[in-house]
Amino acid sequence: MARSDTVGQTGAPSGLRMLETLVDSALGAVAEPVVEPGPILLTTEVVAKMIGVDPSTLRRWRTSRPIQGPPFIKISDRVTKYHPQDVEKWLDRCRVTPEVAA
Repeated sequence: MARSDTVGQTGAPSGLRMLETLVDSALGAVAEPVVEPGPILLTTEVVAKMIGVDPSTLRRWRTSRPIQGPPFIKISDRVTKYHPQDVEKWLDRCRVTPEVAA
């Protein structure tokens, strides 16, 4: 036996419908990104393919003293990433122009 004052147009009790609306509004606000996404970072394997070396070579360069290779971002003990612009700048610094080298 449904009372007409508690049932909305959808058949749900009006209090429940109001709660659903509040929850939908709250979830909509949370679902929108608050922070702009950061740059796309490259893995060791991707950078290795880009520059034509084995991934173990990049790992060795990171642990050598002095550190060699492109700048890297150490996210954790097991995760290292590279910013694409850092890799490009490093490659530019490695470039040897034959006229200048002679």
